[in-house]
Amino acid sequence: MTSDPKAMVQKLWDFCDVLRDDGLSYGDYLEQLTYLLFLKMADEQHELLGQRVVPIGHDWPTLLNRSGEQLESQYNKTLNELGSADDMLGVVFRKARNRIQNPAKLEQLIKEFIDQHEWMSYDADLKGDAYEGLIEKTAQEGAKGAGQYFTPRPLISAIVDVMQPESGHRICDPACGTGGFFLGAYQSIIERFPHLTPDQAAHLRSGAFTGWEIADLPARLCAMNLLLHGIESPESDSPINVDDALRDDPGERFDIVLTNPPFGRSSSDSYEREDFWATTKNKQLNFVQHVVSLLKIGGTAAVVVPDNVLFEAGAGETIRRRLLHDCDVHTLLRLPTGIFYAQGVKANVLFFRRREGAEQAWTNELWVYDLRTNKHFTLKQNPLTRPDLDDFVACYNPTNRHKRRESERFKRYTYDELIARDKVSLDLFWLRDESLEDIDNLPAPAVLAAEIAEDLQSALTEIQALAESLFANGDASEVGTRPI
Repeated sequence: MTSDPKAMVQKLWDFCDVLRDDGLSYGDYLEQLTYLLFLKMADEQHELLGQRVVPIGHDWPTLLNRSGEQLESQYNKTLNELGSADDMLGVVFRKARNRIQNPAKLEQLIKEFIDQHEWMSYDADLKGDAYEGLIEKTAQEGAKGAGQYFTPRPLISAIVDVMQPESGHRICDPACGTGGFFLGAYQSIIERFPHLTPDQAAHLRSGAFTGWEIADLPARLCAMNLLLHGIESPESDSPINVDDALRDDPGERFDIVLTNPPFGRSSSDSYEREDFWATTKNKQLNFVQHVVSLLKIGGTAAVVVPDNVLFEAGAGETIRRRLLHDCDVHTLLRLPTGIFYAQGVKANVLFFRRREGAEQAWTNELWVYDLRTNKHFTLKQNPLTRPDLDDFVACYNPTNRHKRRESERFKRYTYDELIARDKVSLDLFWLRDESLEDIDNLPAPAVLAAEIAEDLQSALTEIQALAESLFANGDASEVGTRPI
């Protein structure tokens, strides 16, 4: 095969076009590819090392020895049996189903494509980057694909660059999606520390990363993504827990937490946890509290949060007060619209370090970088790139963030200024929106339309959350008979 990840992606993708004639979506194809690649790579590992991961009768040779409807029947049986394991096998095959309805095309995919390559022999960067490329293509399907679980890779790169993970760190993502933060941290470590000791290398490949993901699809994509990048092995205990991360405190503590929790404001239930500062149905506020619990004392976090986390009253105010007091909340990145596949998202990245209990607040000053005002991005015509975040990384000054300078987009607020704001709101802006003043230099119509759509979707999300909150509190008579 090729040594070019993009060419490999295209080769993998070309076969998807064949299957789409039968109604298979990109997401369905990526799932089936994940199952079959795992089985093939497990067989290659058995041939090389003698380690059997998949039991006889459900392994790759068993599929190769069958054709037509017998192959289809065996594939269905294999998927049903393998999802019960507790290791990586169980995560990849959990609730797996065959969605390739044409036995001839299933056989073609298995025998004429996947079996023709020794996947374990390919460089981890090659096959890993190719798989990442497939995930990104699938994300472009929006709600039907992996878009809701996909954090833009340029944003991940910038976050990892300022967080500077090290080889001995334990790194957690309690909403890990397809594993973007893990891969970003992994790549950063091997680039900055090229001469790891055997123990450091072993930790990085098994034990450095722990994640939670509530949905089966992204969990299996994440597990396979890690495997293809050389992180963990098919017989490993899975570092990905398929569960609701917010359910309870797992008891583990981590050096770094990097996460982009799912958008969507309210949960059907609130979480009664002794380690939480406030009880709320707002999922993002609960994730902020959960991240604090996951950190070791001195541990650091970068959390993507929607705007409502910065200004919501009630539990939101309580949580912000405690966060500023108990942690050193030092940086806030205001993100532009148009960079997420989920529509109507106005988001930010909150950076903080957990500290030991003290009478005085640990936060001394919060530095805010505004990448939103007068910035116009779209997913296709003008996507966010890593150079768009270079100035933020430079202003953050990761080598010594105590030596920072204000700029047009980077402003400092003291703790006293923050605590004096109404409801301790961190919804901070100071730049003028030039598009409101210069009608002769408006963004392109497509960009304007996308931004208006995002604003409307964001407003609708807020209204929906308010309606759900009123119903949850028994105030249905105030808003009608059902939520908007």
